[in-house]
Amino acid sequence: MGFFSKIKEGLTKTKQLLNTDVRDLFKKQGRLVDDEFLEELLAVFIKTDMGVQSAQALVDEIAVNFRARVIHIEDALATVKVKLKELMAQPEAPIRFAQSGPTVIMVAGVNGAGKTTSIAKLTSLLSAQGKKVVLGAGDTFRAAAVEQLTIWAGRLGAEIVKGEQGSDPASVAHRAVARAIESGADVCIIDTAGRLQTQQNLMQELTKIHRVIGKQIPAAPHEVLLVLDATTGQNGISQAKHFTDAVKCSGIVLAKLDGTAKGGVVVAIRQSVGLPVKYVGVGEKPEDITLFKPDEFVDALFDDLDGSAGK
Repeated sequence: MGFFSKIKEGLTKTKQLLNTDVRDLFKKQGRLVDDEFLEELLAVFIKTDMGVQSAQALVDEIAVNFRARVIHIEDALATVKVKLKELMAQPEAPIRFAQSGPTVIMVAGVNGAGKTTSIAKLTSLLSAQGKKVVLGAGDTFRAAAVEQLTIWAGRLGAEIVKGEQGSDPASVAHRAVARAIESGADVCIIDTAGRLQTQQNLMQELTKIHRVIGKQIPAAPHEVLLVLDATTGQNGISQAKHFTDAVKCSGIVLAKLDGTAKGGVVVAIRQSVGLPVKYVGVGEKPEDITLFKPDEFVDALFDDLDGSAGK
């Protein structure tokens, strides 16, 4: 499936929410755009977790163009889609590969965000592009995380570098990068232990890993990807801000988009943090990851919402 089909499938729950709530706002003959209608529309958008700022921008656009006039659902959606694409605008943001030597990707996020699965998906994606991948099992606190990453490495044909449980994650990262250089690998992906953005000592540990990698390859890590669980909604914004402060995140991998009605959080993250959403996870299989395309995301979000409201 292409991006549109995958993202449309992944947004099923969010689309169902919009489908029901937006249609309920309209009658067959349309709705008068007054304060009551605008407040109802704002509430619908906020329920998708796109944030008050983004939701208000969409409602303001409707108000500017249609206040005191009767609006039909297709006109409302056309206006909203144009404004939403403007809010979501970002350059296409695939992995930035190093000009020479291995490209080092550091992956961070809170516990349970879906880091290990996202790394497996990225490995699958890169391997399909013919790239040799070395994984660094930097989550040395959870034996299960190392075991899971090892299983994925075996399935996907990637080499993995591990350390003893409880050992220094920065030393594992150092050895993984060294192995990538030695073996002529194209990409080295470093996993890190999940941590809450409020745990200062653990956030400092991430900074140390970042620094150690940079000593081996001056421009590395070339990407610091923050994995966010789409089901956490607005809490993802706080995570993005804190992790970016600690390790200069370069982009977001949004996981579990298929499991939430809060798909609008993509909009809130883009508006509040400014980081590009690089990849989106839309399922459990290794191939269920896709490069994020904002315009197609917006089209998929409102696909099937047409003028059949009120019928």
